[in-house]
Amino acid sequence: MVKIRLRRMGAKKAPYYRVVVADSRYPRDGRFIEEIGTYNPCVSPAVISIDAERAKEWIKTGAQPTDTVRALLKKADVL
Repeated sequence: MVKIRLRRMGAKKAPYYRVVVADSRYPRDGRFIEEIGTYNPCVSPAVISIDAERAKEWIKTGAQPTDTVRALLKKADVL
């Protein structure tokens, strides 16, 4: 199954996430199909940058967003 999920980047205690489309069998920070955005929770307010067109296209073709990504998509007015 294809999922839209977060890929952790950044230093220890300073996370920075990329929103990626990946097969659910791949590791969290491993191989992915496409990067569609970023999420930086370390700044105030948190910065969410997502390509809405690509996210909608992937959801239309059957990709399932994780709970956290679903919340981010709602905040970014994609869903």
